Amino acid sequence: MTESNHKRWRRRVANGHSEQSDFRAAFNAAQLAMAIVDRDGRVLTANRALAAMLGAEPRRLVARPIAELAGLSLEGRVRSAYREALQGRTDRMSCTRRLKHADGHTLWAEVTVTPTARGGEALLSIADISERRDLQERLRHLQMHDPVTRLPNRTLFFERLATALADSATGRTGLCYIDLDGFKAINDTLGHRVGDTLLDAVAQRLTQCAQDAGSEECGGHLVARLGGDEFALLVESSTGTEQLTGLAQSVLAALQRPFDLAGQRLAVSASIGVVERETEGTSPTELMQAADTTLYWAKADGKARWTLFDPERNAHRMTRQALSSTLRRAVERGEFVLEYQPIVGFSDDMPRGVEALVRWRHPRFGMLSPDRFIGLAEENGAIVPLGRWVLAESCRQARRWMQERSGPPLYVSVNVAVRQVWDSDLVQDVADILQETGLPSGLLQLELTESAVMGSAGRPLQALQALSEMGVRIAIDDFGTGYSNLAYLSRLPVRALKLDGTFVRGFRTARHQNPADETIVTALVQLAHKLGLTVTAECVEGPAQAERLRRIGCDTGQGWHYAKPMEADRIADLLSTSGRAQSA
Repeated sequence: MTESNHKRWRRRVANGHSEQSDFRAAFNAAQLAMAIVDRDGRVLTANRALAAMLGAEPRRLVARPIAELAGLSLEGRVRSAYREALQGRTDRMSCTRRLKHADGHTLWAEVTVTPTARGGEALLSIADISERRDLQERLRHLQMHDPVTRLPNRTLFFERLATALADSATGRTGLCYIDLDGFKAINDTLGHRVGDTLLDAVAQRLTQCAQDAGSEECGGHLVARLGGDEFALLVESSTGTEQLTGLAQSVLAALQRPFDLAGQRLAVSASIGVVERETEGTSPTELMQAADTTLYWAKADGKARWTLFDPERNAHRMTRQALSSTLRRAVERGEFVLEYQPIVGFSDDMPRGVEALVRWRHPRFGMLSPDRFIGLAEENGAIVPLGRWVLAESCRQARRWMQERSGPPLYVSVNVAVRQVWDSDLVQDVADILQETGLPSGLLQLELTESAVMGSAGRPLQALQALSEMGVRIAIDDFGTGYSNLAYLSRLPVRALKLDGTFVRGFRTARHQNPADETIVTALVQLAHKLGLTVTAECVEGPAQAERLRRIGCDTGQGWHYAKPMEADRIADLLSTSGRAQSA
């Protein structure tokens, strides 16, 4: 080796020792706890910060497993990632752990393992992040709690609910979904400040109920404010329905006591939906939907009460919802059919007309009678296209019978909902359908319920008058069951009254007759006749009823005594039979 090369070698060695010395100085002086570990996780060298954190001399840490010293208790994926970093198979591994300090207190630390340039070694660092963690916890607490009541909010409630469904000690979970009755009136009249004070007071009473009902075996109960005046009381490990209903009863009793707030004595009550079930197969969404449904039942049943979830009642509600959502499409798909029930004259037992009765041939639920879907159709507006279809189909069929029959033609009676008058141009619809089918207007009778006709004003009354002037017969259906105002009978363009079946049920046999029944029906028939109206008795089920109604003076009858509702072809056969009998 030449002299110049030798000098360069000595300078490199000197620089290397200098760099290594600088690294060790920096390593030992660093505030961050660090150690160089081998591929087995044993300490090769540790700095003073790590020794201070663990309460030991740096040299005493050498050769000891860092996982034991720091209490890392690495498991699962974290342990696997830790081993990968020690072996140099990954660039870096990091995790957050709670460690025990030398003085005994615990701290949150971020543990990082980074392979070094020298094979088989890694740099381990442990940073105290307790302050940052505490700040995060405080921020999370603010995010997860309601500022008015300091209760857990909706977000935290759903976290706890998901945990309860996964880890319930009893395999069951229960929920009381609480909504205050009358809170809006208090909030609107006394202001939001009083309203917030009341919510806070309610929260305190609910918390007390939860504490009183909690047990060591089943754990505590979570009270949360879900928003507005809605609260939830979660029993994470319930023991059965009785526990939840008892808790709901105690909540009702607690909230019914008056609240003395800021010189005001306030009274509120609550409606509570109660759900209790096995956790297996139940999701948070399903549980809350059941609770929301049950709370709605409690409100609908009169408020200030608790109602327990009923699967059968819920199934009925789901069926209603399914029917309501498919009504309009069902009209378009042609799923509705008509049956007709004869309206027979009492004087000769001959058919005078028929009432069109709609049925829904549902692909899932089978043949449905009108009471299953007409109310839904009126609620969601589907009654307009459905009613238009019934009207058109009835008039077409009445026209066919008129052409096929040589005797007096039958009129067809069609039920009309008052919403059809408000939400569509009923007068124009009737005119168009009569023109299209060729049915004379006098052979169409429109039936409206008494409650819809009585007191009619504005558009409904104008529509009825226009239809009457067109020649269409107007009848009041179910007469005597609504809020009767007889003065309107002389002002409305009504041609017929249909007595509700409740008036003639007492006419079935001669036994146990109530004289009042016949007196009332007789008076109604006489009144109608004096006003120029005809009277049809509904629900005529036997010969005794028919005979008494004939004697009283009713004009026509309708019911199973004469015929059940039937398809149009069977009506045609009935007309043929009656025609032959009449000619004979």
